[in-house]
Amino acid sequence: MISRLSGIILEKDSASILIDVGGLGYEVHVSLNSLFDAPDLGEPVTLYTHFVVREDAHQLFGFTKLQERDLFRLLIKINGVGPKMAIALLSGVSYDEFIRCVRQGDIGGLVRLPGVGKKIAERLVMEMRDKIGGISPCSELPSSAIESSISEISREAESALLALGYKPHQAAKMMAGVPEGERENVEMLIKAALRNTIS
Repeated sequence: MISRLSGIILEKDSASILIDVGGLGYEVHVSLNSLFDAPDLGEPVTLYTHFVVREDAHQLFGFTKLQERDLFRLLIKINGVGPKMAIALLSGVSYDEFIRCVRQGDIGGLVRLPGVGKKIAERLVMEMRDKIGGISPCSELPSSAIESSISEISREAESALLALGYKPHQAAKMMAGVPEGERENVEMLIKAALRNTIS
């Protein structure tokens, strides 16, 4: 079981990070939250990992925060939620916001996440409410210290797009098409900007 990797980031794309660990390259599937938290190319990184072995594929999933990996492991135990959906869920919402939705029974908030219908949202709330009872938030700073201004969010989002290989003019165009309602945080803004490459 591979539970942690420490190495140098060789490549990044919108869904994975390639890490050089002692001369071996490990392709690790990550959520957008972990992708944004990870350092730049050529920098050292440590990821908490979960190794999935199937007949047709061996996949490694990685997380910059231990709490996010623990949440991922809880999610994949839910009927109808596999590793890919769990990663998609963790890409569409912050760890703390997901915990809030489950604890408060916010079905509407969960339905807005990619691939989550009403039945899955209800199942997540029902089956995870007891399991996350003792989980503490990732954030240790007071809310006043972690709130980002609109300009800071845009700057971080643009940097992330550039790290993914987009040219400055492409990143600017992608972000320009994002409505105000989807600019509340970096993750939301990046997700909306990436959709503009498809539309």
